Amino acid sequence: MNKLVLNSESLNKVLENKTISREDIFEIYQNSLKDPTELFSVSQNLREKFKKNTVTFSKKAFFNIINLCKDTCSYCTYKAEPGEEKLSLMSKQQILELLQLAKKYRCVETLFVTGEQPEQRYQEAREWLKENGFKSTVEYLIHSSELALEIGLFPHTNAGNLNYEEMKELKKTNVSMGVMLENVSERLTERGMPHYLAASKKPKARLQVLENSGKIGIPITTGILVGIGETIGEVIDSILAIRELHSKYGNIQEVILQNFQPKPDTVMKNKPSADERYFKTIVALSRIIMPEMNIQIPPNLSPKSYQSFLSAGINDWGGISPLTPDFVNPEFAWPEINKVSKESKDAGFDLKCRFPVYPEFFSFISKELRDKMAVIENEEGLVKEEYWR
Repeated sequence: MNKLVLNSESLNKVLENKTISREDIFEIYQNSLKDPTELFSVSQNLREKFKKNTVTFSKKAFFNIINLCKDTCSYCTYKAEPGEEKLSLMSKQQILELLQLAKKYRCVETLFVTGEQPEQRYQEAREWLKENGFKSTVEYLIHSSELALEIGLFPHTNAGNLNYEEMKELKKTNVSMGVMLENVSERLTERGMPHYLAASKKPKARLQVLENSGKIGIPITTGILVGIGETIGEVIDSILAIRELHSKYGNIQEVILQNFQPKPDTVMKNKPSADERYFKTIVALSRIIMPEMNIQIPPNLSPKSYQSFLSAGINDWGGISPLTPDFVNPEFAWPEINKVSKESKDAGFDLKCRFPVYPEFFSFISKELRDKMAVIENEEGLVKEEYWR
């Protein structure tokens, strides 16, 4: 690898494996506004050093278990109200049928998604649980996870702010879990801001979920939203909060950087999508703040340019489904896996399929789950190519 010769003292610190301060990061950002070349060179250098020329993804099926939600976010189109056409209340039979279909399509991951504590707010959610024989959404998630494992699929649950005991129970059947930090800014929770009517998005609440995941030892995926009205200082503080938690517990397996795209049926429908140059700069900053982290962007949210983010330092495309839509961003279809493979190869990268848990986090999961994974696992800890192709 060629040694970079840089003008930036702060970026040289990064290459010397020194931890950079908030002031360093802010200075790097300000310099990148004039010319981002050095920042992108360093982010590529770090990605190459720690991740080589591999870019990964998880082949998944998206289970929209229940999309009633006690919160309201200004940009969210996932949430449904009773009586709406998009309302999803999956029955046990529907879950079983989709699991069988996912197996047929050679998926690896079952992404189980729910709204935030729906039974707390909606009678419809309580009745749906009762009809299916459960007292809580978490009980239903445990049941669904057990079914997935029986079929040979691997659960990853994203159900908002679960408490310590709920996460501890789900760890038995989930190889990983997810909760988006989104942003640590209290300002974004004030009246007129995106998180005003979303109590679960309060930074302290989200940080507590991530803290609990560390105490329990769950490989966790988190991330931030880019372009929802945040300042660069708030972005930097959010990434630093993730870095701090990871340095404490070592269980944050992946950081998603998700660019805001306006949805037609939301309060923020007329807001512009995240500026691409700004977004790429955030991606590169994330790499220099956390050099060894797995960093992904969702390819469907940058359909015309996702492959160009490889030069900003990412090493993962997240979950891609050959079977189900992205219910959180329904207007953005997943790209075909073969197309992603070709685009990645053209950019100089080999596309490989991973489990919902990255190899370097296997030590966090039980022997029972590891034994099930071993059936389709190759020598790199990834999924055997003949299984997912």
